Amino acid sequence: MTTGYFTSVDDVAARLAETGYLASPAVATTVFLADRLGKPLLVEGPAGVGKTELAKAVAEVADARLVRLQCYEGVDESRALYEWNHAKQLLRITAGREESWDETRTDIFSEEFLLSRPLLSAIRGAEPKVLLIDETDKADVEVEGLLLEVLSDFQVTVPELGTISAERRPFVVLTSNASRELSEALRRRCLFLHIGFPDEELERRIVRLKVPGLDEALAASVVRVVGALRAMDLRKVPSVAETIDWARTLLALGADTLDESVVRDSLGVVLKHQDDVLKASAKLDLDAM
Repeated sequence: MTTGYFTSVDDVAARLAETGYLASPAVATTVFLADRLGKPLLVEGPAGVGKTELAKAVAEVADARLVRLQCYEGVDESRALYEWNHAKQLLRITAGREESWDETRTDIFSEEFLLSRPLLSAIRGAEPKVLLIDETDKADVEVEGLLLEVLSDFQVTVPELGTISAERRPFVVLTSNASRELSEALRRRCLFLHIGFPDEELERRIVRLKVPGLDEALAASVVRVVGALRAMDLRKVPSVAETIDWARTLLALGADTLDESVVRDSLGVVLKHQDDVLKASAKLDLDAM
């Protein structure tokens, strides 16, 4: 079952660009195939390269509601799928003391008392939705079993209500920073996309798009220096988001060039550990760039 949001790979690239998301050919192609085949899209890559932003951009161009499940250690079925509104159920039981238990039970286990969490919300209703399962690798292995059930058939069984099936399948994006290996069963159900750091030309275009007031030559210098930083053995290399932050910082400072003084004063925008700052300060050769 397709979601039918895009007509071609070029259509994906053009419409994502309208939202400010510049997609590489590989990204545009994989998004188109996920849409055409109706398959979940598993996006892996380092933090800050645009995995989450991709899901947001797809939701925007498709005029779809973004439903987000933020994964973390300890997230469980009640946070991901559904739970009952116990406080409201207790009030209903108290108010219906004259009724039999069978009458009360039928009432309190009805739609009125059901609290939908992201996975159930994503498959209920006919409106278009994008389901973002963010940082899937941070969830416990048990949650993967729940994801397998939902993503295989796009339906959920609530024992008291029966099976709830999707009227319209959501476009599904799972992101992962690869902090742990996801199961092969989950990977088989998805199309896979790795988003790494963009090449210099694409990153320069991204910076110019996100920071339109920045001089073109300065934007090129920022991208070259960030590329040099990524080539170093740092604890945390700069992400694309941090490249953009640095460009905005330079614009705010009124910098015309990326000289040694400006770099020294603003390096903390792109590097988040003191030993990385010290290493970069010692190794960066701005004259060679």
